[in-house]
Amino acid sequence: MRRYVYIVATLLAVALVCTSETVPSYPYRYEYAPVYMERSELEKSVGYVSGARRMENPGKIYIHGDRIYVNEKYRGIHVIDNSDPYTPEQIGFIIAPGCLDMAVKGNIMYLDNAVDFVAFDLESGEVTERIRDFFPEHLISPDGYLRDDPNARPEGMILVGWRKENV
Repeated sequence: MRRYVYIVATLLAVALVCTSETVPSYPYRYEYAPVYMERSELEKSVGYVSGARRMENPGKIYIHGDRIYVNEKYRGIHVIDNSDPYTPEQIGFIIAPGCLDMAVKGNIMYLDNAVDFVAFDLESGEVTERIRDFFPEHLISPDGYLRDDPNARPEGMILVGWRKENV
């Protein structure tokens, strides 16, 4: 009887080894490529544009008074007039490359402009204050991989977002 148990166990082990799948050994193809901007262009990039833009990759939502602000990840902030909550209307967009977060106090919106901390006057549409290199760069791509090598990029370039690639 023991002999049959050994034979059956051996056959099962051989069958498992022969039917197991192997993981293909091709390299991983990243889904996102880093998007860079020159420091001089970054510092001129924040501004208000009237009219609506289509939301493609919305992030955080902030409500202040009769306005709703919706972050468009890495691009800026949608401005929505909510004075009539039954019919909110997109009225503008604040361009801010690299932006992922914002807050409002009074007439000043505080936001991240890639690595810089910016105070933006909502009435005048002007940057009132900029603190350079306040935030760390967002080196992790949306697919969860550390993609960017800060030592390999051209000098003076700042990571402001991620572009989806066709894989």
